[in-house]
Amino acid sequence: MNIRYANHPNDSKKYTTEELREHYLVEEIFSKDNICLTYSHVDRIIFGGAMPVNETLKLTAGKEMGVDFFLERREMGVINVGGEGTIILDGEEFEMKSQDGIYIGMGIKEITFKSKDSLNPAKFYINSVPAHKSYPIVKIDINNANPVHLGDETNLNKRTIYQYVHPNVCKSCQLLMGLTKLEPNNAWNTMPCHTHERRMEVYFYFDMQEDTRVFHFMGEVNETRHIVMKNEQATISPSWSIHSGVGTSNYTFIWGMCGENQTFNDMDHVAMSDLK
Repeated sequence: MNIRYANHPNDSKKYTTEELREHYLVEEIFSKDNICLTYSHVDRIIFGGAMPVNETLKLTAGKEMGVDFFLERREMGVINVGGEGTIILDGEEFEMKSQDGIYIGMGIKEITFKSKDSLNPAKFYINSVPAHKSYPIVKIDINNANPVHLGDETNLNKRTIYQYVHPNVCKSCQLLMGLTKLEPNNAWNTMPCHTHERRMEVYFYFDMQEDTRVFHFMGEVNETRHIVMKNEQATISPSWSIHSGVGTSNYTFIWGMCGENQTFNDMDHVAMSDLK
């Protein structure tokens, strides 16, 4: 498991491009027949991907977690961004088509992933956060997610936010997770931007072409930085940082949050005139 440590916002002001990428960017989310995970000390979120191709993959707790099984003291959200596959939870099978999601509560002991077709493997994107109570498993396809339509073509940010793990859809301890799709000819997400002091966030960008890039903006309001990202990469956004991006084409991204509350609109909005 890859480990990322928390840092003070003043540190980021001094980082080179490579240092920014080293601290905040995760370049490999999916690897053939592997589970690739990153453990961030920012609110102790674990995120990454399981990509079963020829093998069935089992999620286990490594020494970094100090428990007998992965969800002993955690909850998890998963969204499939690849071909059809199956998640098996303590013996119960859940079929997962592309963009199907699932919430898995604390206490589930055995979690395995498999693909239906090795030529078009499933890609299970995972977010897991500490939990204090067990809530039921809920399968959530994109038609059962809660859609929120935002933006317009004039501002190049027409998009739909699909809330998967959210109080409007299912119960969870602190995890919030969803998927945002930009319409064709739109490029901006989350602009005007915001911070939320009470929650951190991870963005995972996908549905991009080989030559497409997203310029992901982060940092404090008055001293922003950017990270250039390509398809199927993720970036950590501490609570003090803005999190916004613009692409060379439209794209899709999954957001996952954890922290003190689940109030989705608990945001500190940033005026465009204050950005530097």
